[in-house]
Parts: sequence; structure tokens; C-alpha cells
Amino acid sequence: MEDEPCFECLQRRFQSDFSNKLIFSYGVSDSGLPFGSGAVVQMADPNGEAASAEFILVCMPTHANDCLAKYVDEYFMENPEGSYKEGIGDIIVSEINQHQAEVGVPNLTDETASSDSLLNRSESLLNGDRKKIPAGLRSRSSKCNHSSRFSCSRMISALAPVARIGICSDFIFEELASDFSSGSVEDHVLCSLSLLIEGKATGRDSINFLNLVGIPSFNEDIFPGCLRHPNIAPILGMLKTSDYVNLVLPKAPYTLENILHYSPNALNSEWHMKFLIYQLLSALAYIHGLGVTHGNICPSNVMLTDSCWSWLRICDNPWLRSNLSSGNEECAIISSSRLGCFIAGCPSQDLYADLKLSPSIDWHLNFDRWWRGDLSNFEYLLILNRLAGRRWGDHTFHTVMPWVIDFSIKPDENVDEGWRDLSKSKWRLAKGDEQLDFTYSTSEIPHHVSDECLSELAVCSYKARRLALSVLRLAVRSVYEPNEYPSNMQRLYQWTPDECIPEFYCDPQIFRSLHSGMADLAVPSWARSPEEFIKVHRDALESDRVSCQIHHWIDITFGYKMSGQAALAAMNVMLPSTEPMMPRSVGRRQLFTQPHPTRRCATWKTGNSTNKLAVHQCQGSELVGEKPLLPQTVYLQDLEEAAAFSEHAWHLSPLYCYHPKNLADDVSSVEEPPSESSKKGISKTPELGNKNGVPSEIDLNYLLDYIEVDDEDSVGYQELLLWRQKSYCSRALSEDVAKDIFSVGCILAELHLRRPLFDSTSLAMYLENGILPGLIQELPPHTKALVEACILKDWRRRPSAKSLLESPYFLTTVRSSYLFVAPLQLLAKDGSRLRYAANFAKQGALKAMGAFGAEMCAPYCLPLVVAPLSDTEAEWAYILLKEFLKCLKSKAVKSLVLPAIQKILQATGYSHLKVSLLQDSFVREVWNRVGKQTYLEMVHPLVISNLFVAPHKSSASAASVLLIGSSEELGVPITVHQTILPLIHCFGKGLCTDGIDVLVRIGGLFGENFIARHILPLLKNVVRYCIDVSSMNKPEPMQSWSALALIDCLMAFEGLVTVLPKEAVVKELTEDQSFVHVMVLMQANLEIPVLQVAANYLIALCQRIGPDLTAFHVLPKLKELFDELAFSQETANGSGFLGRALKFAKSKVDEEAHMGSRMDLVLLLYPSFASLLGIEKLRQCCATWLLLEQYLLRCHNWKWEHTGESSRTGAENISANRPIFSKGSVSEYNPAKLLLNGVGWSIPQSQGIRGAKNLIAQKRFYSLHQDPVQRHAASSSIGKREPWFWFPSPAASWDGPDFLGRVGGLKDELPWKIRASVIHSARAHHGALRSLAVCQDECTVFTAGVGPGFKGTIQRWELTGIDCVSGYYGHEEVVNDICILSSSGRVASCDGTIHIWNSQTGKLIKVFSEPSADSLHLASPLSSASKINNDQANMLNPNSLTSGILTSAFDGSLYTCMHLLESVEKLVVGTGNGSLRFIDVVQGQKLHLWRSESIDSGFPSFVSAVCSCGSDRMQVDGASALPSWIAAGFSSGSCRLLDARSGNLIASWRAHDGYITKLAAREDHLLVSSSLDRTLRIWDLRRGWSAEPIIFRGHTDGVSGFSVWGQDIISISKNKIGLSSLSRSADEEGQHWVTPQKLYMPDRGTRHLSVLSSISILPFSRLFLVGTEDGYLRICC
Repeated sequence: MEDEPCFECLQRRFQSDFSNKLIFSYGVSDSGLPFGSGAVVQMADPNGEAASAEFILVCMPTHANDCLAKYVDEYFMENPEGSYKEGIGDIIVSEINQHQAEVGVPNLTDETASSDSLLNRSESLLNGDRKKIPAGLRSRSSKCNHSSRFSCSRMISALAPVARIGICSDFIFEELASDFSSGSVEDHVLCSLSLLIEGKATGRDSINFLNLVGIPSFNEDIFPGCLRHPNIAPILGMLKTSDYVNLVLPKAPYTLENILHYSPNALNSEWHMKFLIYQLLSALAYIHGLGVTHGNICPSNVMLTDSCWSWLRICDNPWLRSNLSSGNEECAIISSSRLGCFIAGCPSQDLYADLKLSPSIDWHLNFDRWWRGDLSNFEYLLILNRLAGRRWGDHTFHTVMPWVIDFSIKPDENVDEGWRDLSKSKWRLAKGDEQLDFTYSTSEIPHHVSDECLSELAVCSYKARRLALSVLRLAVRSVYEPNEYPSNMQRLYQWTPDECIPEFYCDPQIFRSLHSGMADLAVPSWARSPEEFIKVHRDALESDRVSCQIHHWIDITFGYKMSGQAALAAMNVMLPSTEPMMPRSVGRRQLFTQPHPTRRCATWKTGNSTNKLAVHQCQGSELVGEKPLLPQTVYLQDLEEAAAFSEHAWHLSPLYCYHPKNLADDVSSVEEPPSESSKKGISKTPELGNKNGVPSEIDLNYLLDYIEVDDEDSVGYQELLLWRQKSYCSRALSEDVAKDIFSVGCILAELHLRRPLFDSTSLAMYLENGILPGLIQELPPHTKALVEACILKDWRRRPSAKSLLESPYFLTTVRSSYLFVAPLQLLAKDGSRLRYAANFAKQGALKAMGAFGAEMCAPYCLPLVVAPLSDTEAEWAYILLKEFLKCLKSKAVKSLVLPAIQKILQATGYSHLKVSLLQDSFVREVWNRVGKQTYLEMVHPLVISNLFVAPHKSSASAASVLLIGSSEELGVPITVHQTILPLIHCFGKGLCTDGIDVLVRIGGLFGENFIARHILPLLKNVVRYCIDVSSMNKPEPMQSWSALALIDCLMAFEGLVTVLPKEAVVKELTEDQSFVHVMVLMQANLEIPVLQVAANYLIALCQRIGPDLTAFHVLPKLKELFDELAFSQETANGSGFLGRALKFAKSKVDEEAHMGSRMDLVLLLYPSFASLLGIEKLRQCCATWLLLEQYLLRCHNWKWEHTGESSRTGAENISANRPIFSKGSVSEYNPAKLLLNGVGWSIPQSQGIRGAKNLIAQKRFYSLHQDPVQRHAASSSIGKREPWFWFPSPAASWDGPDFLGRVGGLKDELPWKIRASVIHSARAHHGALRSLAVCQDECTVFTAGVGPGFKGTIQRWELTGIDCVSGYYGHEEVVNDICILSSSGRVASCDGTIHIWNSQTGKLIKVFSEPSADSLHLASPLSSASKINNDQANMLNPNSLTSGILTSAFDGSLYTCMHLLESVEKLVVGTGNGSLRFIDVVQGQKLHLWRSESIDSGFPSFVSAVCSCGSDRMQVDGASALPSWIAAGFSSGSCRLLDARSGNLIASWRAHDGYITKLAAREDHLLVSSSLDRTLRIWDLRRGWSAEPIIFRGHTDGVSGFSVWGQDIISISKNKIGLSSLSRSADEEGQHWVTPQKLYMPDRGTRHLSVLSSISILPFSRLFLVGTEDGYLRICC
């Protein structure tokens, strides 16, 4: 640390080097102090804002014999112009043919060859020990021999081949940043690979890169080339100054240390752990093949990209890492070197002069020193901050310190006033206990603390005087206002709920302002200067009072009070992360799980030249003299407590490697001398070309063979042991290579254990006695075998990196995925990545690696398809998406592919890819993979969103064709609720003409009755509501919306007119009392454009029905309008809304002839009707014709010509300029027609000729010559037989303001208004209907009930016509449960045994039963039932006695209920003895059985309900697809929660006072249960098992079942349904109530309704089905 600059000096140096064009984000240090040679920087734009990605800039001082400096100087000698446009790899290609001499291997223990590292001072290139020279490029001697195989320049070029060399300047850095951001650094390599896959001519780059990643195999004798290994962190540039070299690296968002500390669940999959270790070993194999070692492999040196791809860092600070021999006495010697910046004149030189902080972060040593009083509180807290990952200078994760005084008075230990209570957090002190209690009790997720203990806002406010204004605008407030920042320390303390920062204890510069408008931060009145304040403040931190309490603050900030009951008691429960599975670079790390010991001795006094320690006992005030104040036994007790705590926190000093001398003596006495090959370590340099193991015939077929995965891709333990034996006999390693392997083994163990494998004590014990830590026994067997091989005490027997890579531990999917993904991690353009991935996938790579391998590759590929793409790239993206759809399982498609599709469809503007995704073939493939229900939930709303709010023409046309073509297959109910209603909901919100065309063409597809029953009533309701809005004093946005919605309605009416026959038009539009066109025209306060549109469409409608029907039906309704206009005194100035409305409606209203006032309706209507009807007929019907004609003559020079034709005046122009919609069929103008008739959906066969003819204009004229009575009778008879005849119009549930005019998403804007009305009933069974199961398409329903002879029957119903199409009749007993399996159309039904049968044919496939079930099955139902005592029978609904399950319900051999785990296609079946049986429905075999002990000793209890959760929400990429928990409800009212992976009991509690009838998992933390005790209960699992549930009361009988949709629950009890909502708050007394009501039937109201036995919701059809005890299936809404 003594030769490192402080961060302020480093910042000034970088700003000077790069002309103030760099933004210095924060410095990088491995210690707790602000010293270091690296920093995170960004390029600044002209406004001073960040304009590029983040980079790490490392300042490397140069020396005379420095290899790196020599290399850079040699480069400039060869390139006198100082060109920076060449990478290192580019300039050494010519050297490869000149450097073939065989070289030996460096003597890795030769102390005379000591050197520094390539990228660091004082260490090896890759952080080896000072006493070995594995690959260093800095040497104190003139001769450099880091790798005797290759020169230093070759080593540099191999490890940093893409680095560009140049003179340090902002221009060069900007170009480096630009090249990195654009992906041009390694783009040529990926292009070469793409050409290889395409079978085209390619260069050597592709072959060389494949050799790096193990194709055909990993080579231990490699020759350094000019390509970067994909798992080595890229060094982008080496920028030279006069006395140092700046290295430029991209900043990775995470390190492996971050993941282990803050988000360990991000690597929750064993596969991902293997994949990560495989990457590290691949990089090591390359490094070792060069003849060098890394020497410091640890989690902090493993960088991780956004996709968690690993880069092994070769540029770190090894001199700050823990001393590996900390157990020795020499390690306890504290460095006496002066702490401070080495740059002369730096103010920070004296700031830390009194500190005794050791460069190594050894917590055990420092804790002991602090406890004994040898280390200050300040230093100890810095160490804890460093262990917690906090970074000095990083405003988002700054080092934190406690406030110890409130600054009201000068701190005095003898006075209680002014001291802060350290037993409470600053958040608690600021907010108060009452507010925190309220927050905890009312929050959805209980918590006290919602923010970090030190937020970015607080840090930037504290340091506002020293930070740039651009930083303050970004972090504090966008508008800089200096007066808003606290002006003095006391106000600052009172203002913030956050903790303090260390600058207030050590740096007086923080008070002095750099900004002219902001005054200095004022110190308290008791301090004369910032320097005096710092001294007094620091003394207060080190005082006895604080030393005796500081352990409380440590417990709250870093210790055991961060979790559990201790956090609850301390009001320190933190809001958990919303995405625990996502990687995080910052977070709150809990260092201790036990109370921190009180400091035994302290009062650290500063200010003297020599640091003196005044030792005080915290429990007393007397100085410690020669005799201790406390008895020796008390001291020993304190010492024992401190030692126990130190042992408890052993994980804070992890070790990943050891010093070679620790094994030198021990091994040499028992092992043979190393062979000649082991002395050389790595064999001679291989020859180039085919002789080095790279076959010349590598092509696509070779890659596909390599990537292919066997069907059974698993690890055999015996095979792994055999490999381990063979690895002992392989070529011996050098000691330093073996150290790297040891480190890899430690990291692998820590990934599984989530704790380090070794600390100093356990490592010393292992090295001395060979005793492994007990933790290793917790590893999985296969992992344990590999870890033991890596950490063998005899380092000569450890396997090499190549041997590990080829071990059976790594599954074939790991190797295949690595080959597929590695090229995507090159620094290349996204287009090149997409081309490579699409071509490789198209050639069969994803198919070859299998569904699981494809799923692992998907997260690396799918982000590429979301970004804006060119048309060519869109084709590649489409290919890639299609391949993933084909190769992934449905679960993975839903979790990985559909979110990507959602982002594409949400993008605005033109997108070729979006148009491709909206095609028939793609959507049908999505349907086939995930089902229509998932499509409707995740994709369908986004298809509709492409029809409004300024959609692009191409995507709108494609979306309209998709909606039209898919409507018939979805069915009427879903089409109405998911397409028609959302489109009408978009009226007035920018809906394009394609959206209106969808309504018209769907109406034409389903026919005249559909239009009359479903579309026209809705449109009429919209018109009425908009007219009502226009007549009210609504705000202007509402008025504008109603005007535009009216125009959209009128356009839809006009389109439907062209589809309907004349008589239907007359009946639906004119005979009705609400003639919408006339209603609109009669409104005097509507905007003029709306009136113009209504008039134009009225004229078109009249032309459509002809003069006779117009004269009979239309003209009488216009009489009042003509009379009003004739006597109107309105001038031609127009409406006040004219300009505003035209602005919104000009795209939908003719722009060539606009009405100027309401009186212009005369010009628009009168001449047109005169032409259509004749002037005489018009005059007969219009009593005010003379006044109207006089007005037309006076104002518009119009008069009737007696020739029978109107004069050629403005009226004809207005008529001719009507919107094109009124000139003919919709199909003649809309762009969707071309897609529909060309590449769109074909006409479904199910509709036959009827569906096709409805789209043909000639069909409209077919019935014009029929008798009206005959037509009506024909249409009525057809209506009864047509599909979905029973479905009612949604207009009956119309709610204007709740339905239209709101802002939000489509899904949230369409609430389901449950009316509890029976739509249709059908007799399904002779006896009771026991169970319902609805297919995902909501068109097919299976009912299970009592058939003839009291046997169980199952019927399959098609809801289109309420027809029973098939059934299953193989049950001997009554069926009590039915479940539709997600695979191949099979159904499972339960009558005590499980029957699996084909739903199409009704053929039995498999029967499952428990042992002895067959014999017991013959028992008489009556005799079995008689064995149930009265108490047991009282628990059950009397109506359930006919179900058959009670005949032997308490017989453990019978199944009682079942639940499908969709993600793994397994059934969980409850049994009569309370156990759970798992059945694999795919393989057709029974699996394990989870036995259950009796919960209640009074009588047996069987499983009555089962549910699970986690299969959708808890799955992580590659993690187990099993649900996270399974809940079982019992007949006794008890409930059990089981871990789905292990079967371990999580919790068991008494949930109800009676039989549990059903369980459902609303969310992963919510469990809903119902019971015969008349209640519904909601259990929030986040609050613990003892927390009170939400209880819904109100039913007067037992709740026999329920169904959940969204936040709503529909429950059934006897003959009533109950409506309840999870979002509804409790009443004044804190009670939640169900609203029970009887179902209403049109023919008999609510009378004589039978008992309800089952219920199921059709969410997308907005319907629900109920089964009754008398066998009826009722459809309700």
C-alpha cells in the first residue's frame, strides 16, 4: 500500500492523461483504504455525461528491466509512427515461423529468477508467488526467463492478443471504447466460424479458435497464436506514458465473489456450477499449455459477464491478498510501513499515518488485535466493510461507518447527552418504532427497512461539496439546487436515516466546497476547523462509550441481527430482493450469525507521533495496572467467548492456495523424485499444422458429431473413480500448476457448500496431518470425488486441467453447450453472433445437443433477437426462434422464448422480425408447444397492441390477419372476450383501420347472427355512452376521446353494413329505436368531424339498402333533424371543438371537404337523399323542404334541376369525397385482405361452406328475394344449431366508465363481472357429477360422475354445441377426481385406483393401485361405510356419501385425490393413510412414496387435497423444474407443506376445524384452502406458519370447492356460490367476508336449484362451470 496512489491522485492522473475526457467512477482496491492503481472509468460525452460502457483502467509504473515496458518500447521502435490500430496479435503473426526452437521449462523454485507479473508489480504474470517465475513480464535482472519455452513478447501476445498499443490520449481511449462497444475487436473470428458452418471457404481463424475451446481436444502442448481464449479477460489496450503504462480492460458486471456473497441462488443449478468450472479449466488448460501458471485463482479473480460467462482475470493485486502462512508467527508481525499515498505533496499522506492496518485482510488476526485493544475501532470497521464487499468511493456501495454523536454538543464521555444509541439502527432512530411496526404489519412482504443502510443518495449528499455537478444531478436530483443540501453537520445528521461514511472521521477536505454556489459544510460550533472536528469525531469513535456499544452496531449492520428473530426484535427486517435468482454485484452480506463479542479493552488515542494505547476495561473506569481489575476467571471466560466467536466466523478468511514450502519437506520423504518430464513440467514446443493434433478436416459434420448428446447423459460414479485412478498415472505436474488445480477444487467445493472449504487452520491441519475438513462430506458424491482429486496432498498426483476437462464429471451437455456458446462470447458484433447461432442451430446443433442442452444455450442466444435488427438479421433471428421452439420443452419455451417474443412485439416502429412472428405458421407452432391458454395470456394481448397507438402499417396488417384467422379456432367466447372487447376498448385510443377491419371480418366469418348478437349491441352501447359523455361537462381529454371513439364506432358500423344482408341491416340498424347514425346527427354538442362521418356513413347505408327501404325506415327518423336545421340560426363559424377534433381525426375524416358548421349537414344530406329518392318523395317526407332548399341556394348555390339530376355543385363533391370505407366491401380496401388471401390463415374446415361464403360479397344478395318471414324462420332454425348458440352477448354486462376511457394494459382493463347466472344446462350423468376438468382451449370439458349401477363414468363434452362426444366407462367405483394430462391427450381419473386412458378413443392405457387394493376393492360399499363412526361422518358433507370414496376412504391402499406436476409430467396422488404416491405418467410407472405419520391420534386421516407451487415461478435456467413445495390437506383439517425436491417436512399445522376440500397455490407464497368448516383461508407463507391467515366467512354450509382466477375466488357451498377477492380489504372489524348467492336460471329464477358439487373456471371465456348432485353440467357467467 505504501507505493500506491490514493484515489484522488489517481483520478487527477487519469484526467491529465486523457484530457479530462474520462469520468472517474470509483477506485479499485483490495484493502479497506482508498489506495489502488486501478479504477472504473467511462468516456464522457461533450456534456460531461457518461457516453460509453464501463472500463477498468490500471496504472502500471514501468522500470528499466520491466518486460511489459520493454515490449511496449519495442513495439514503438518497430512502429515509429506510434500506430495504435494494430493489436498485439496482429504484429506477431510473422514471428510464428521464426520461433520454433525447443526450449526448456522454467525452474519454478529458482529464487534467482524472481520477477514481477505481466500486469502487476512484484508478482508473476498470473499472480504467482514471489519465489517462482511462472509467467512474469517484469524482471529485476536483465535476463528474463519466465517461460523458457517462449519469449516474454510471445507470452504477452498470447494472453493479450487483442490489446492495442499507443500513446496515452483521450482519442485512443475513445476509439478503444468504440471498437469494444461496436464489437469489431474479434468479429473476424466469428465470421470465420460462420463461414465454416455454412460450408464456405474460411481462413485459419476458425480452426485456431476451435482448438482453443477443445476441438478436437484440449492440447497441453500448444503454440501461442494471435487469438484470445474466450475465458481470459480481454486486455483492450496498453497506453504508454513517460513513466507508466495504462492497461484498459472491460468491466464485467459481477465477479464470482459477488455471486457467492449476494446472490448464491444465481448458481442454484449443479449444471451451471459444472459449466462455470469447465470454463475456468479451459482457460487454465490454455495458460498451462503456454508453460505458465496463474497462481492466485480465487472467486474475486473470476469475472462474470451479464450472461454469467466467466473471464479469468490476469490483472489483479496479489500483494494485498491474505498471507497464506498466517498461522505462523512471522505472519502475526504487523507491517510497520507507512500508510499513505506515495505521490509527493498528496494531502492524504498524513490522513492514515496513525493506522496499524495490515495490507492483508486476515479477519481472525485483526479481530484478535481489535478485541485486545491493539487495533482501533475505525480500522476494524474498515476490515468488516471490506469483507462485506463495500468499496471506498463507489457511491452505490460505499464503505459505511456509524454515527456516534448527534453534534448538538461536544462529545464528553462523562455526559450522556449527545451520544447516539448504537443498539438501534439509524433507520430505526429516524423513523421511530411506531412507524416501523406499522410498516411491518401492513406491508405485503413484512419488513422494517426498505433501503440500504447507506444509499447512493445519502453518500452523494454527504460528499456534495467534492463531487462533480453531473454526479449530483444523476444521483440526487436532476435540477441542481445548492440550497437543498444540508448546510451543517447537525442538520445533516437529522436529515438522513442512513449511516455515516469514513470521510467524516479522517478527511477534512470533505467539508470544503468546490462549487461556487455551495458553501462549505459547516462544522459544529464546538469545533474551530474541519481538522479539529475530524480529531474530536475520531476520538468519539474510539472512546470507551462507543467501544462498549460498537458490537451492537456491528450486529445490526453486519451480524446476526440481519435475519431471523433477532432482526425482528431489533426492527431490522430488510425488504428481500425481488429477484433472488438474478446475479447481483452489491447487497447486504451477513458476516456473523452469532452475537459479536464486546470489545475487552479500548480507548485508542490519536494525535501523538507514536501510537499509544490506553487500555481500559469496558466494564469499569479504572486503568489496567499490573494487576487485572477483573478476576482471572472472568478474563478467561471472555477469552473463551472471543475464541469461540472467532472459530464460528472461520469462513471470513478463506484460502484457495498454499505456499509450496508447506509441502516440500512432507512430500519429499514419501514420494519418488520427480521424473524428467515433471521437472520440465510441459514438454517441448510442438510443431505447427496437423502435427499439433488439429485435424485439417474439421467441418460442420465433425462439429455436429462432437456436439451430439446421448439420450442418457449422466455421471457414473464408478466411471468417475476409474478416471481418478487413471489420472494418478498421467504425466506429473509442476508444483505451481498443481497449486492452480488445488484452487479450482476449492472453488468447486465452495460453489456447492456456499462456504469456503479451507481457512488457515483447516488448511494447516490438512497439510500437516492430511485431515480433510468435515465440510467435504456435505458435497454430492461425484463432486466430492473430483474435489478430493484436485486437492490431493501429494500434488504430483493431482490431475491436469486437460485431464479434468475430459473427466466423466462433466456431462456431454456441458461440453456441447460450451462449444456452442463460447463463440458468442467473443468481442464481436451482435449481427455476427446472430448469424453464427442461427446457422449452427439451423444445421442441427440444438437438436443434436438435446432439449436440456438447448435450454442451457437459450439465455446466451435469445437476447440477440430482441435488439432492433436489419431485415437480414431478422431472418436469422426468426430461424433461431423457430429452432428453439422445435428443440425446447414446453416449459422452457414458456419461460425463455415467450418473454423474448413479448419484447419483440412490444417494440414500436417497423420490424421485419415482428411481421414474421405474426404469421400463421409461427403462431401455430407456439400453440402446439405451449398451448392456447399460454398464448392467450402472454402473446395475444401484444398482438392486439400492434393495432393501436400509431402502429406500423406492416405489423398492423400482419396482426389483423392473425386475429381474423385465429378467431374461429379459438371459438366464440374467447374471441369475444379476448379480441372483440379489447379492440372495442381501444376505440378512441389510436386504433388503426386494420383494427376495425378485424371486427368486420370476424363478424363476416362467424355470420349474421354473431354480428347481431355480439358486435352490434356492443357498438350501440359505445355510441350511447359517448353521446352521454358529450352532453356532460367532462374534461377536454375525455371529450376528445369520446369523439374519436364515435368515429371508430361509425367506421365499424359501415364495415358491418357491407357484410350483412339488406334485411339484416334494416332490422338491426333502422328498425331499432336507437338508429345510431340519426342519434349522432341529432346531438348538437358533438364535434363537427363526428357529424360529418355520421352523415357520410348514413348516406352509404341508404345507398346499400335502396330507396324503398330508405324512404320507409330512414327518412321518417330524419324529419326531426331536417326540421331542426331548417329553423336553426347557427352561423358558419363552426364548433369550438372543430380545430381540436380535426387534429385527432384527420386520418379518419376526408381531408378534401370538411364541414364548417352544423348547418353544412343540409348540404351533405339533402342533395344526396334527393338523388337517391327523388325530389318529390323527399319533399313529401320533409315538411321544411322549402326552407332547406332556399338555404342551399343562398349559401351553396344549389338548386334542384328538373331533369331529375342534382346540379353539379358542392354537394356532389362532398358525396364523392366520402371516406373510402363507405364505397364498398371492407375487403376491397383493407391491406389485410392481401395477407389473408395470400399467405395468411386458410378458412377452417369446421365452418364448412357457411364460414367461407360469409367472406364473399355474393352471399349477401342470396336471400334478398326471399320472403321476410321465411328468412326469419330460416335464420332462427339455423341459429339454434350453429356452434356456440348458447353463448350470450357481453353487452348485457356493459359498464361504460369502467370499460372505456381508462389508461392501462389490455389485460387489466377488462375486469370480469360475475353475474351468477346460468346460461345453459345439460344432463351429464345419471347420478352426482363429482369432478370437472377443462382443457386448455376451453372448448372441451370432462365430467366425472355416477353412472348406471352406481359405477363411475366420464363424459367428454364439446362446448361448441354442448354435445357429449365420447367417454370412458372402465371404472367400477365412483370417480372422485379427474385430471387432464399435458402429454398426448391422455386423462387420469381416480376411483381409489388411477386409470390412465386416451381421451380421443376412450381406451384404457394403464391402471395404478397400491398393494392389496384389488382385494379390498371387492368389499361392499355399505359394509365399508358402516365402519365409519359418527364423528368421522360428521366431518364430511352428507352429499358426498354417494361419491364412493368413503367406502374405504381410510384404507391406506386406496387413492383419494391427485394433482399434476405439469413441469415434470408426474402425478402426486394422495392415499387413505395420509401418504403421497408419485406416478410418472410418461413412463407409466409408480415412483417413490412419501409416508406420513398420523397427525391426529383420535382417528385415521387421509389426504383430501393436494397442490403444488414453484413450477412456473421458481425455475431457474438449468435448475430443477420441480415445484418448490407440495401442500397436502387432510380430512382431519390439518395441512402439511413438503419440500418438493427432498420430501422433507417444511411445516405442519392445523389449518381448519374440518375436512379440507381443496387446496390451490395462487402464487408461490400464497396457499388457499377450503373446508367443511364453512371458511376459505389464505395462508401467506412468507409470514411463517404461526401467522394468522386471512379467513373468509359468510357461507352457511361447508365449502365443497372453489376455483381461483386472478384475485377472485368463486367458491361453492350447497346450492350457492360465494364471491371473494384477495385484493379486497377487511371491514372495519378486520373481518373478510364471502358474498354467497344462488345461481339465477332464466326459466325458474333461483328456485329449486340442486346442490353444487364441483366448479371450474374458464378464465379466457369469462365463464365458469358447475356440476350438481343431480348430474347436471351448468355453464354460468
